Formats: sequence, structure tokens, C-alpha cells
Amino acid sequence: MREDVLHWAEGLPTPLAIVLIATLPVFELRGAIPFAYSPLAGGYGQAHPVLTYLFAVLGNMLPVVPILTLLGPAERALRRFPLLDRFFTWLFDRTERRSALIRRYQALGLILFVAIPAPMTGAWTGSIAAYLFKLPLRFALPCIILGVGVAGLVVTLASMGVLRLWGQ
Repeated sequence: MREDVLHWAEGLPTPLAIVLIATLPVFELRGAIPFAYSPLAGGYGQAHPVLTYLFAVLGNMLPVVPILTLLGPAERALRRFPLLDRFFTWLFDRTERRSALIRRYQALGLILFVAIPAPMTGAWTGSIAAYLFKLPLRFALPCIILGVGVAGLVVTLASMGVLRLWGQ
């Protein structure tokens, strides 16, 4: 799947590809920023760091408000169906298991949870966790924005070779 998305994105203008990749739950900006620096995007390490960062943060934030505002009504409507009830149970259990940081530190925990550039963290999971912990939009949104901003900075610096992350 990853290769299919990246192959699809290489045919798009790079700014649009960055925004669209950053909106996807598995990729987010952790996939969009390295894409901008890859040969697939024509980047060859020459991507403009500020524009790449801004496009990736914008794309990563696009699904956040819809998730925070529509997940509740969608869950209530869709849980009537056994298959979707099992899906929501799985999704929420998995998110809650990974959300100890948020439970313990609330705002700072949500910021750090979203900011950590690791699998199963980020704006999508942070938004779901904010819903699960019943954090109001006015509280959750600024925390997620700040977390996405920090994650974008870390991933941009790592993609430029300025910062080394684990496993690199």
C-alpha cells in the first residue's frame, strides 16, 4: 500500500502531493516530509524546507477538526452495525492503550503524543484519543496543532540530515 500511495503521489505537483500524503492516517507528515526530499518528488534533497513544512502541517491538520467534531455522531450512528461496532471497539481500545501519556499529563501529554514521530502517534490518533478522553475542541485543537508543529520540525530536520532519529 505504501508504495502504491507514493507512486500515485509522484505524478502530482509536489506541494499537492505533500498536502495529500500528510492527510492520510498512516503517513501523516511523517511520510509527507521525507517524500518531498525523495527522488519520487523530484526533491533529491533539494526540497524547500519551510514550504515543505508548511504544506505538510496544513495537510496533517486538515482531518483534525472533522475527526474531533464528527467522530461522536459517526460512532453513535455506525455502532448499530455489528461489524462497525467491532471496528470502533478495536480502534478505541488500541488508541486508549497507546494514550497513557495523555491520561497522565493531559495537555502536555496530548502535545507530546502528537509530536513524537513514531508509528501510531500523530494527529489522527491524537484526535481519536482527545475524543475518547472527552477533551473539548477548544482544549484539544491547540494541543494537536502544537504537537503537529513540533513533529513537523523534527521530521524536517531529520529529512534534511540535521537531526538523527532512532533507526537511521
